[in-house]
Amino acid sequence: MGLLDNLKAKLSPAKDKVSDLAQQHGDKISHGLDKAARVVDEKTKGKYSDRIQTGTGKAKDAMDRLAHKGDTEAGPGTVPPDTPTPPTP
Repeated sequence: MGLLDNLKAKLSPAKDKVSDLAQQHGDKISHGLDKAARVVDEKTKGKYSDRIQTGTGKAKDAMDRLAHKGDTEAGPGTVPPDTPTPPTP
């Protein structure tokens, strides 16, 4: 077993725990992200509003993916990880 395999094996329980917490407290996490973004936007006087919104959106998407990782159902518009995406013309 390589170093990365050992690391993955040791971090797997923590990842499962974080996923469970994200499922249970997703609304609180989302509210906290919004609040932090609002405070940072106020402190920077709106200079980085677009970047703050982009970062907040990406953080929420990542949290949603983590929270729904354990779900066996695929929602509409989702692509299984093994499915290659078709090339764009």
